[in-house]
Amino acid sequence: MRNLRYIILLCVFSASALYSQTANHVVISEVYGGGGNSGSFWKCDFVELYNPTNAPITMTNWSVQYASAAGSFNTTNLHLFSGVIRPKSYFLIQESQGSGGSKDLPTPDAIGALALSSSQGKVALTSGATPVSGPTDPSVVDFVGYGAANMSEGLAAPLLTNTTSAERKASATSTDVTLATG
Repeated sequence: MRNLRYIILLCVFSASALYSQTANHVVISEVYGGGGNSGSFWKCDFVELYNPTNAPITMTNWSVQYASAAGSFNTTNLHLFSGVIRPKSYFLIQESQGSGGSKDLPTPDAIGALALSSSQGKVALTSGATPVSGPTDPSVVDFVGYGAANMSEGLAAPLLTNTTSAERKASATSTDVTLATG
C-alpha cells in the first residue's frame, strides 16, 4: 500500500512538472478585496504583481481594471499606473481603503482607489488604459476571476472573504524565486 501511494504521488508530481507553464510576462500574484472591512487584517484592498522573468519590466501607462462577478469593465473601475518591476520581484498596488482593518499595507509601489469585492469579481492587468472585454482582449497581460466570476483565465479562484485573498503560486511552498516555474 505504501509503494502504491508513492507511485501515485510520483505520477502526480511528474505530470505537474510536465504540464506546468512558465510565465514570460508579469502576472497577478495576489488579489485581496476585503481591505478595511469588518474582521479584516489589512486596511486596504490590493493587487500584487510578480515578474517571473530575469529582466526588469517597465509598465508605462498600464492599468488594473476591476469588474463585479457578472459586470463589465469600464473607465470608472480602472486604475492607470506606471512603474518598473524588477526580475523575480513583486509590485504592490494599493487600492481602496475601508474604515476597518488593523494593519497598513507595506509601502505600495502604486496607489489607486478601486473598491474590489471581498468575495467575487474580476481583475485584469492590462498594458493600456482602454477598458477590456475579457481575458482574451489583446491588451490583457493577466486576468483573475474569483468567486462566481463569469470570466477568468482558466478556473476562477474560490469565493473569498474579508480575511482571505486569491494567491497564485506554483506550489504551496513557492518563494519569489521558485514562483517562476508555475
